[in-house]
Amino acid sequence: MGKTILFIHGRSFKPAKQTLSRIWRDATRYGIERSFPRKVGAFDAAKKVFVYYGDISNDYLRGRGDKYDERKDVEDRKHALDVLKTYTTRQFTKARYNKLPGKTPLKEFFADTLSGPLKWFGLSEKAIATVAPDMREYWNPDSQFGSKVRWPFTEALRRAMDGKDQILVVAHSLGTMIAWDTFWKFSYYGEYQKYRSRRVDLWITLGSPLADETVKAHLKGAGARGSRRFPANVVHWENVAAEDDYISHDQTVKDDFKQARRYPKKLAFRSIEDRRIYNLTVRRKESNPHSSL
Repeated sequence: MGKTILFIHGRSFKPAKQTLSRIWRDATRYGIERSFPRKVGAFDAAKKVFVYYGDISNDYLRGRGDKYDERKDVEDRKHALDVLKTYTTRQFTKARYNKLPGKTPLKEFFADTLSGPLKWFGLSEKAIATVAPDMREYWNPDSQFGSKVRWPFTEALRRAMDGKDQILVVAHSLGTMIAWDTFWKFSYYGEYQKYRSRRVDLWITLGSPLADETVKAHLKGAGARGSRRFPANVVHWENVAAEDDYISHDQTVKDDFKQARRYPKKLAFRSIEDRRIYNLTVRRKESNPHSSL
């Protein structure tokens, strides 16, 4: 049995697929080599598929009148990665994070005072539309945007399942919403019934908004009862959230989705774990805790 890793990026403007794919693979490989050197060979041997919908989200954002300079964006991403490569595993600390440019006491104040209300009530749709318009557009019932950005991941997941590989999915930001909805469709939609017995062995979410109350209300399965509220095909879920990332302001998914563990005969879920990190990425000369590069 082979191993397939599916990477799916997040929201906002994105450079060309080949460029972004190279940056993600480089960053992932370096992180493994730095912290888990004995696992580099396994990573190199695995089939890696970069799922890209950046062309669709770029068109949507440009249609809103938003501006994007791809050349400057790529230069900034590469520079940020070069800087990250200078850190050792033990240097990803709160003390170092607090010294990053653009990391001010004012931001800490708002993070501390707003974390309670945001966790309990979630971001409003208006706030999401302001901060992340493409995320709000994803569940707009009058738009094809959601269907269009799901399709590349749908096809990639289908091919991986056809190959009967062990499957690891690494999803960031809006990509985590796309992954959830696609997993759910493969679990219950009739056209995917041949994949009912196939599993996603490990799902890693980065900077995910899935614990937000407004986002949860729009996920596939949100209106269902019992086990059908959850995808049936995910075995292990590891959620990684960075300090001060407002997209993943509720940084724990284990408490929000713990009921998935109540249906061992119907769902594949065996574990859901949360991990907190300090993201040292600096983009456009400022701390960017949501960035995946």
